[in-house]
Amino acid sequence: EATCTMQAARCPTDELSLTNCAVVSEKDLQSGQHVTVKTTPNHKFVFTVKGHHTVVPGTIAFSLAVYSVWCFLSLAVSNYNFDKSKQCIGAMTIEIDFLQKKSTDSSPYDSDKMAAEFIQQFNNQAFSITQQLVFSFCDKLFGLMIKDIEAMDASILKGEPASGKKQKIDIGLMVGNSQVIFEKAESSSLTLVGKAKTKEARQTIINPDWNFEKMGIGGLDKEFSDIFRRAFASRVFPPDIVEQMGCKHVKGILLFGPPGCGKTLMARQIGKMLNAREPKIVNGPEILNKYVGESEANIRKLFAEAEEEQKRLGANSGLHIIIFDELDAICKQRGTGASSTGVHDTVVNQLLSKIDGVEQLNNILVIGMTNRPDLIDDALMRPGRFEVKMEIGLPDEKGRVQILTIHTNKMRGFGLLAPDVNIKELAAETKNYSGAELEGLVRAAQSTAMNRHIKATSTVEVDMERAEKLQVSRDDFMGSLNNDIKPAFGTNQEDYASYIMNGIIKWGDPVTHVLDDGELLVQQTKNSDRTPLVAVLLEGPPHSGKTALAAKIAEDSQFPFIKICSPDKMIGHSEISKCQAIKKVFDDAYKSQLSCVVVDDIERLLDYVPIGPRFSNLVLQALLVLLKKPPPKGRKLLIIGTTSRKDVLQEMEMLDAFSTTIHIPNISTGEQLVDALELLGSFTEKERANIAHQMKGKRVWIGIKKLLMLIEMSLQMDQEYRVTKFLSLLRDEGA
Repeated sequence: EATCTMQAARCPTDELSLTNCAVVSEKDLQSGQHVTVKTTPNHKFVFTVKGHHTVVPGTIAFSLAVYSVWCFLSLAVSNYNFDKSKQCIGAMTIEIDFLQKKSTDSSPYDSDKMAAEFIQQFNNQAFSITQQLVFSFCDKLFGLMIKDIEAMDASILKGEPASGKKQKIDIGLMVGNSQVIFEKAESSSLTLVGKAKTKEARQTIINPDWNFEKMGIGGLDKEFSDIFRRAFASRVFPPDIVEQMGCKHVKGILLFGPPGCGKTLMARQIGKMLNAREPKIVNGPEILNKYVGESEANIRKLFAEAEEEQKRLGANSGLHIIIFDELDAICKQRGTGASSTGVHDTVVNQLLSKIDGVEQLNNILVIGMTNRPDLIDDALMRPGRFEVKMEIGLPDEKGRVQILTIHTNKMRGFGLLAPDVNIKELAAETKNYSGAELEGLVRAAQSTAMNRHIKATSTVEVDMERAEKLQVSRDDFMGSLNNDIKPAFGTNQEDYASYIMNGIIKWGDPVTHVLDDGELLVQQTKNSDRTPLVAVLLEGPPHSGKTALAAKIAEDSQFPFIKICSPDKMIGHSEISKCQAIKKVFDDAYKSQLSCVVVDDIERLLDYVPIGPRFSNLVLQALLVLLKKPPPKGRKLLIIGTTSRKDVLQEMEMLDAFSTTIHIPNISTGEQLVDALELLGSFTEKERANIAHQMKGKRVWIGIKKLLMLIEMSLQMDQEYRVTKFLSLLRDEGA
């Protein structure tokens, strides 16, 4: 950098001195560039340059405030370039006083207008700490001194959300959205009004050093930003603007969703992220008291502090957070309780009038949590009370990566996690796991790893030499995945494994066709936005393997949620409890993004018998409704039904509820029978040839399941009688 020495001078005109620029001859420097001015080796200031023809070359002119200090100095002047990403001014604090003591007056000056004027006048200009300025406002001259400069957050400049870091700088560049705060000098008689006069009055309610990972919440970013937008955006804004908009704050948030997904965790952390006082946490059942009026008094106590503070401080009152865990315990639908006292009802009434009654509180935030939103009284759910309803659902794959990372962070830090553990792979394997189940999985893997290091001699002791080398490996996680922790929602592998015990025997084209059609329907469910609900009925004669095929299609779909709704789980249920059990399977399915429900053996579910003829109308109506009810927005559902009495379902008008019907045939020709025998591989080749010869050109009619049975029976005979026994069994079956 070329440095030249210049002589300090006075600005030729008053207008020039009000610009607070360094004025030079146009021969020396160009207008608009920035220069560093060194007075002594340790003191330097940065000025923005303005060229003017009246200035003598070799001199540099300043406003009187600066010149009076530097009048006889020769200054070292060099070029200066700003780093826009780090040196834009975010906030600048300026001490202000009248320039001449004799021109004081007592009229109030609006600091907001002053700040706006200041930013307009000095846009794109350089400022240094302790620099003196002259400023004209409302025809009065003011002397300013810069006390403090804070850099603008680099992430805001990129258009991202603020990172919340505060960076002090000595030299900054004024930009259009800088913030200017005026403080009057101590001895000054100046009167300032407006927001820009103080920094402290407006306390921010968001804690600056706050981040999700540290808080131990994963997979809820979208939910958090939604809650933030609805509940806190209005509280972060300056109160005056909120007042001008006539906007009321949100007072209540209801978090609901399946157990173990982080509702309570989230509420706990909302308290931490805000600079509010510690939230009051209330467990629903604690409120209730057997004495008349005590339960309501408990509710009133919760709100007493907030009421008192609101009366005292009005709009400046801090935020009071009250968290109700298990809200359904106290806010049941009114008029449903069987008890004569109706304690519940009065508690609900008391809560309603406190949150949004005639005397409104504007400084509370009530957070309720429940996994049974259907039980809660409707009056609580209206806007003004629990206005923001947030479903905290099962985490998706990205969320699971975050959650597993959080729970394994400590082990990773201390090198206790084996290098072969791949979090991404684990997240892909754990479809439909809730946050709590993922935590359980990590715990189970840890205990498996620890168990390897325990010597079970006569006493149980830890093998100290090996314990030093303890590492939790991928096998520990996989073992726990398969044996210890199963998701409450989602697929139960054992469920459908038992239906496909002997595998699928593709004895002919009909079987392949069924599987292909099934695959098509799975793809349709996955990819089509127009049909989020696909229902298919597999019908065919008994023993033709319908359930096995349905289970196979479901398993191959790889959907995260697969449930089989089968009559064997409902033996002896009453009609009503049967309906509830079926409804629960569907309700669970709606919670997952992609689900498949197999409704097995429909005529058994309906208690149908040909004698009499009788069936359960209640269950029939429930199924008809569920088969047609589309899943919630953004969720997809495939329903596979099986039945061997298509004619009966036709009469019950149930066939129309299915999108399509697939027929599952029996084995009908001798060739198909021989193919099936070959695939099953039970008879020797010679025996098979013998059977093929006997069956040539004959028609048969037998289900694959029945065929398996007959083969296994005939295999119990001695070698030479096996074929004859098999053929005679076939004949007896009328096949």
